[in-house]
Amino acid sequence: MGLSEHKVEVVIAVSDLDQARAFYEDQLGLRLGPRQDVEDQGVRYTCAAGTGIFVYLSPDNAGKSSATLAGWFVDDLDETMTDLSSRGVTFEHYDLPGISTDARGVFDDGRLKAAWVKDPDGNTIALTELST
Repeated sequence: MGLSEHKVEVVIAVSDLDQARAFYEDQLGLRLGPRQDVEDQGVRYTCAAGTGIFVYLSPDNAGKSSATLAGWFVDDLDETMTDLSSRGVTFEHYDLPGISTDARGVFDDGRLKAAWVKDPDGNTIALTELST
């Protein structure tokens, strides 16, 4: 059957669960799962189409990856960035081979536009708008 037939969930380690919850809930606007999935060591958020994100307490692993750990596909990147900026979210700026962002933090290669944010532990999250 293979795993492609099953739901997948992103899992992100953080060092301070209260600080992470403030970021993921207040700044990113994520909502708790239908069962109010708050555990002693983590919190589960539901997203579209049965997807989700589990943020869990693991100080030894928090922020260790320099890679993007999660990403959302959004319909309107500019609108999403404006909304998140109003909540205090700041966007990363890159000038790397193959990825260079503009002054606002947007990468645009004509096929897609993307922007990145970091949570309080430095975990990188992407926002992507696909061109139609």
